[in-house]
Amino acid sequence: MVDVGRWLQSQRYQFITPTPATHALVLGRRTDATASDLRDIFGWNLPFAESLLPTEWMAKLQRSGLVQAWGAGLQRATVRFSTFGSLLFPHSSFPTTQNESVFFGPDTYRFAGLIRRQLSLRPLQGRSRVLDMGCGSGAGGLVAAIHDRTVSPQLVLADISPLALRFAQASAELANVPHVGFSQGDLFNSVAGDFDLVVANPPYLNDGAQRLYRHGGGRWGEALSIRILREGYPRLAPGGRLVLYTGSSISQGGDHLLQAAEAELAAYPCRWSYEEIDPDVFGDELQNPAYADIDRIAAVGLVVQKP
Repeated sequence: MVDVGRWLQSQRYQFITPTPATHALVLGRRTDATASDLRDIFGWNLPFAESLLPTEWMAKLQRSGLVQAWGAGLQRATVRFSTFGSLLFPHSSFPTTQNESVFFGPDTYRFAGLIRRQLSLRPLQGRSRVLDMGCGSGAGGLVAAIHDRTVSPQLVLADISPLALRFAQASAELANVPHVGFSQGDLFNSVAGDFDLVVANPPYLNDGAQRLYRHGGGRWGEALSIRILREGYPRLAPGGRLVLYTGSSISQGGDHLLQAAEAELAAYPCRWSYEEIDPDVFGDELQNPAYADIDRIAAVGLVVQKP
């Protein structure tokens, strides 16, 4: 996977991943059903003729299981590659319907932007320890790690999914980030020590199929976010920060995640800030019975700093 990624980088490959709905719409209106370039193959995940790629790279893709036969002599990539600035991230192919799919999309870009803004306000110092909890592709932790290349933080990418850690390891190699550790397990039970920065972008929906990458638990998908807040704060080093990007269900002007977070944070002598980053995401979810009383779902950022 890393070799393929480095080749794509050498070809100046770029692909910004949209929402699944946009992805489906774009594919639906295309008159050509097969790929014509690298963006079609590894971004839009269109079937392609083997002759579209150099023989050497086609053979590597087949040996590594990164393509599969797709009828009528065509192939289809089993992975997507998305870009954020100079970084390249492999993740699950479209559509992400499997339980352990590794997501990358607009939430990832907003999450990365939140981290960048926080580090611009207060950069990492010296040999900081950074944890990306529920790392998925590793985007959050890697964006933090390269924000200032003169600082070389010790980065831990943690996830419950072995597939996510496989993608995260490839992402770290493609980003040329040193001092990266990987940990599989149930949230903070899988990692040791305290951290100067913890970043997290957990699943925050109430997903009827309870897919790992979408379902946050609780009434509206908020449970995992609150658990990260509850378990993460004690693992901050003095002066450490927790940067949580997640979603909140809003009804009659009330922000349900904020209310739960305020109750948790009341027990700690900390400073914190909270912002709506996007007031309306995943609007189609409001059709589901779990959201019958919800007016909108907002993407939010919660930043907590330990004294």
